Amino acid sequence: MPSRSLRNQLLAALMGLGLSLGSPAAFAAENLVFVSGAFRRSIPVADLEHLATTGEARGLLSDVLRISNQDPQTVSSLLNQSIALPITLVSRLLNTRIGEALLQRLAQVVYPLKAQNQGIPALRSALVMGLVDGDGSLSAISFLQAYPTQELEVNIPALLAVMQKASSISELVRFFSESPLDGLRGNNGEEAAQPPSGDPPPTAEP
Repeated sequence: MPSRSLRNQLLAALMGLGLSLGSPAAFAAENLVFVSGAFRRSIPVADLEHLATTGEARGLLSDVLRISNQDPQTVSSLLNQSIALPITLVSRLLNTRIGEALLQRLAQVVYPLKAQNQGIPALRSALVMGLVDGDGSLSAISFLQAYPTQELEVNIPALLAVMQKASSISELVRFFSESPLDGLRGNNGEEAAQPPSGDPPPTAEP
């Protein structure tokens, strides 16, 4: 497991970026709130954790999986899948223009309940702290456990729009990783790697 000093250093860095969504002890989402207009339904993160641990669905989650004809064991496997990533590199990447564009796209789908303007810093925090707590490994469950607000809103129309453009996991990954680059195609790699805020690049001499 990562040292407390490393965790505190990364937390301090995130706070320095303007994240003020909660204290370190409160770092955990408790409910996924699916919202579409006046429609609102919540699934406790504890039920997702139970599914990931036992392979058995309960409560509203059980009904959702049954209606959508999803195998609980398959979903459990997906929840437990993790990806190993270098913490320092990810932390730096998420503060580049490319990383900011990626976070902005993700933040259109998931964000703190009734606080969409905090979506980007919340995602940045959850991704980095999830990797820290997972010793360089991140899963859906560890992401939720590191999310800095108790209620995570899922925008159903935005989610459906993404699903219409991505019919497979590989297409979904490509959608979130490559689409944000569209606005940066005209920039060179050096500019794209710069932080999202700061002094403008120098103008080329005629």
